[in-house]
Amino acid sequence: MTVDYYEILEVSRDATGAEIKKSYRKLAIKYHPDKNPGNQEAEELFKRINEAYDVLGKDEKRQIYDQYGKEGLERQGAGFHANSMDDIMDVFNSMFGGGFGGGFAGQGRRRDPSAKYALDFEITLDLPFNEAVFGAEKEMPIEYKVPCNTCQGTGAKEGKMEVCGYCEGRGQVVMRQGFMTFAQECPKCQGSGQSAKEECPTCKSEGYTYQEQTITINIPAGIDTGNRLRVAGYGNENRHGQRGDLYVTFNVEEDEHFVRDGNDIYIVVPTFFTQCILGEVVAIPSLHGELELNLKPGTRDKEQFIFKGEGIADVHSGHKGRLIAQIKMILPEKINETQKELLEKLQESYGVESRPHKSSFESAFERVKGWFKG
Repeated sequence: MTVDYYEILEVSRDATGAEIKKSYRKLAIKYHPDKNPGNQEAEELFKRINEAYDVLGKDEKRQIYDQYGKEGLERQGAGFHANSMDDIMDVFNSMFGGGFGGGFAGQGRRRDPSAKYALDFEITLDLPFNEAVFGAEKEMPIEYKVPCNTCQGTGAKEGKMEVCGYCEGRGQVVMRQGFMTFAQECPKCQGSGQSAKEECPTCKSEGYTYQEQTITINIPAGIDTGNRLRVAGYGNENRHGQRGDLYVTFNVEEDEHFVRDGNDIYIVVPTFFTQCILGEVVAIPSLHGELELNLKPGTRDKEQFIFKGEGIADVHSGHKGRLIAQIKMILPEKINETQKELLEKLQESYGVESRPHKSSFESAFERVKGWFKG
């Protein structure tokens, strides 16, 4: 079966580099082995995601792949290698915590040695585009872990434990990704090196049960997909009544008209061809209302107009990005006889200039004639 790298990364074939990178990070975090212990299917998909991004994330390899497919890459000797350190660390930080500063990120792996689970935990929150841009106060339900009362958090019937067979009592397992090696706590015994001899009938050897709670969080303006917000004191609870922290990872929904790239905003402006030729002042929407776009005579298709300070405020500095309006020239789908006559007159009025192909191809015609002489 042919593997399509675009399908693996869930992007279209005309996706931009930023869109490919964004989708890669999201999928790599979702299918990372640490989040899917013992899941062979997720591990295999994680490998394919990295292989696909190794190609599509590099312009030269992507061009070869688009033209010749995977076989073309192999003929060119463009092997598959570990992705850039920045991309690896982005995924690593999303899994194990990372430095955003302020209320963002954090280690997220703190553990009470007496508990079978981390005090910190993470959830994903889907956020409407406008709430990410302007910030919002959100009320949301959560479930957090508390020690099982029946087994006092040990997960074992009558508290009887034995050596963990998964890590052989070491409390750690080793994972290799390319040239890098990560040691992490054993997912079976959570680093204790011991497991239940018989499972607790209440928690089924987990050592915890769940409590429900509704909390309110303040989301700062400028949040983007992949950003994490630390909410102190709303994590899991240990047997002493102390709670860790909650980490909220955001997934920002797309907007119908505005396309986000970092702190910049793009908007496509449909413009009839006569407006581009003659020039006109048109009103376009912005994040804060309405802007005037001055189409100069002779405006080209896909031409961009930049409005500084009309983009999204940076979540840390508050500095606003740009709004970039890109022209999409619209041609008439059909014309009537009167319009045809007017267009023909317009074309004739330009004389030689109206048929640029003639001067461009004149030398080519002469060369082609010469090929057949003799």
